[in-house]
Amino acid sequence: MQKRRFGQSALEVSAIGLGTWPIGGARYGQSDDASAERTISAALDAGITCFDTAPSYGNGHAEELLGRALKGRRDDVVLVTKGGLVWNEKSEVLGQDGSADHLEATLQESLRRLQTDYVDLFMIHWPDTSMPAARTADALRALVDAGKTRYIGVSNYTGPELRELAGALGDVPLIANQISYHLFDRRWARSSFDTCRELGAGVMAYGSLAHGLLSGTFTRDIAFDASDWRASGMIFGQPLLTEQNLARNLEVVDRLTEIASSTNMALPQLALSWVLAHPLISVALVGARTPKEIQEAAEATTNPLDESYLQRIDDVLAGAAGMAPSLTA
Repeated sequence: MQKRRFGQSALEVSAIGLGTWPIGGARYGQSDDASAERTISAALDAGITCFDTAPSYGNGHAEELLGRALKGRRDDVVLVTKGGLVWNEKSEVLGQDGSADHLEATLQESLRRLQTDYVDLFMIHWPDTSMPAARTADALRALVDAGKTRYIGVSNYTGPELRELAGALGDVPLIANQISYHLFDRRWARSSFDTCRELGAGVMAYGSLAHGLLSGTFTRDIAFDASDWRASGMIFGQPLLTEQNLARNLEVVDRLTEIASSTNMALPQLALSWVLAHPLISVALVGARTPKEIQEAAEATTNPLDESYLQRIDDVLAGAAGMAPSLTA
């Protein structure tokens, strides 16, 4: 397994990480706990060290699964969790809260569920725009000082938001921004990659398989459970799976599958290799539910793509439907 660092920090991780939103058991279709725990074990066996979670993933259930599955292996992994969201019993996000009291209380609960005294990286899940950056920075600095997290990061921050928080943090480094980055979504890259480079922060890519679209398992008549957040066809503001766009995007997926076959890769491996081709990427997260899925994903680091394949892939993506040019589009 290839190893990378979070930007200019000393924190080293596997280039592929396991994202645990799908195994939380809420808003992402059905999930089986026994299979999830076997998947976590398979990830460890494949050399994966980065495990990403959040308390809003199934109201803490994903964290509980990780805590059980990683028992006795804590020192072998880089554990990442988040805070700053407010959600209901259905794991539906209601808003943001970047206050010190909220961040400290929710992280303490996360540590209990994860069966650990600290996490390696604690992130603000989404920016609380009602909270001055200086107050959020003070709260994050206090968590580092208390030994509850080794490092600080954020998720879903634009370039200007990154720069403002990093300035307020002072000598506490902001080492990572976790953003949506996959073949069908380049918006966050345009918004924040230059700033990440400027600040010496790495990038955690979530949705590396376009939340299932690049898994090779979607069909033209796919039907999501009503509770699944993808049922609307909107994928973080992009109508990739709507009735008007799904068929066209599956044609794109078919052409990508042909490219993958020509390189002796499965489609998910091609998608992950594309993500990892960008030098700012520290980790490409995969929301695997089965050992086979994470084992296949782990092999993506052995197949780097050269410029000719990257160009062929971009040529194919030019025919996609629903890709927005920017976050505000």
